[in-house]
Amino acid sequence: MSFVEYSDLIQDGDVVIIYISMDSTMPVKVQKGAQTQTRYGVIRHSTDLIGQRYGSKITCSKGGYVYILHPTPELWTISLPHRTQILYTTDIATITMMLELKPGSVVCESGTGSGSLSHAILRTIAPTGHLHTVEFHQQRAEKVAEEFKEHRVDHLVTVRNQDVCKDGFGVTGVADAVFLDIPSPWEAVKHAKAALKKQGGRLCSFSPCIEQVQRTCEVLADQGFQEISTLEVLLRVHDVRTVSLPLPDFGPDASSPGEPGTRDVVQNHPAVTLKTTTTPREIPGHTGYLTFATKPRT
Repeated sequence: MSFVEYSDLIQDGDVVIIYISMDSTMPVKVQKGAQTQTRYGVIRHSTDLIGQRYGSKITCSKGGYVYILHPTPELWTISLPHRTQILYTTDIATITMMLELKPGSVVCESGTGSGSLSHAILRTIAPTGHLHTVEFHQQRAEKVAEEFKEHRVDHLVTVRNQDVCKDGFGVTGVADAVFLDIPSPWEAVKHAKAALKKQGGRLCSFSPCIEQVQRTCEVLADQGFQEISTLEVLLRVHDVRTVSLPLPDFGPDASSPGEPGTRDVVQNHPAVTLKTTTTPREIPGHTGYLTFATKPRT
């Protein structure tokens, strides 16, 4: 099992995702002799998990059932233990695309937090890329390093416990992209510029407050960054419904005359039934702004 490679069978030591319902999932480390309690009863690791195929439907001790899924960054995002507020798949997908990440990319990230974005980055840059991630809080840095090892992606990532605003990322001139999710991103812009490769490279900063965005953009411009843009990614829920629309009657068909003294009339159906969608009049924001910029090729 690995978050960047797929296995068919569950093995001792794997981390699996137990799917209970659409709004209930939980990560579990598989261990011989261990048990996991769910609302549907007990799951016994030795008999119910080890050796089973990923995706299997497992019957619990109380008669209910769950599905055992192979871990992915998306499943980890919705089931991970929260040590900080996290980024979700909607923003993560935009960040990955706008930073132009690909296999082999070198990425610098701060702060690591709960590792939600980190796992998505690792899946994208594998098998030859590398992530340099910086976390200010020592216990969070130690915990996320343990998770990377459990998830068998530790060879792709270096975790540093330091203040990125003072000490930078620990690398110079190697990164293809930099991501900032810290309270004062403008204080880390010069370190981000130093970490980026000499020519080009992309930067993204996530901030919950527009005043933070404005200050960051000012410093980005002062540091010579180009193509500075800020966007907010929102989910729009479509309400699907069935409607019936009457068909118009256009009268006689003048395009193909019939016998003299007769009229050809178009035979219309009285109505047509179709599916349509409506969107909400107001869409609440999620107080998160993504600012992107490019280091000039000089």
